[in-house]
Amino acid sequence: MPKTFVQSTEDVVKFLKDQHRLIDDLFDEVFSASTPQAREKAFVELRQLLAVHETAEEMVVHPRVRHVVADGDDIVDARLHEEHAAKEQLSKLESMDVESDEFIKELASFREAVIDHAEHEEHDEFDKLHRKLDAHELERMVKAVQAAEAIAPTRPHPGVESAGLNFAVGPFASMLDRARDLIGAAMR
Repeated sequence: MPKTFVQSTEDVVKFLKDQHRLIDDLFDEVFSASTPQAREKAFVELRQLLAVHETAEEMVVHPRVRHVVADGDDIVDARLHEEHAAKEQLSKLESMDVESDEFIKELASFREAVIDHAEHEEHDEFDKLHRKLDAHELERMVKAVQAAEAIAPTRPHPGVESAGLNFAVGPFASMLDRARDLIGAAMR
């Protein structure tokens, strides 16, 4: 399973920003891996973390932003568009040979998009949520994000970006993804 542990569990904004830093670190691990096996392992961890992280944001954070942040619908719609594109890119990367130059080139492009997306989230959503919600609400949201991550799919599913679709499709997709992950790990 992905390394989702971060230090902050009392503030959803801090929690998610810490995960953004962890995602960036995992990109570094993929790029700096010294063997194909190490690169594959780091990429799987990155893929899993990105999948569960985005699902949790789609299920918990985006709906809250829509309700409490001015222009929340426009902000969330823009992030969902980015998330859909990222899921498509990640799906493409999954099918590529991690040893190929094409994989490295696509991963570098993907990393830029992920970092840009994270910056938009942090500025347009997280910071605004932090100003609107009290400490108790921010802590409750961490628990909701952690619960969503615990049951989230571990692979990208382009087209499943809304909270409703994640609740309807997510548990089944998660079960299949986690089974594929276990079988894949056993076969390595």
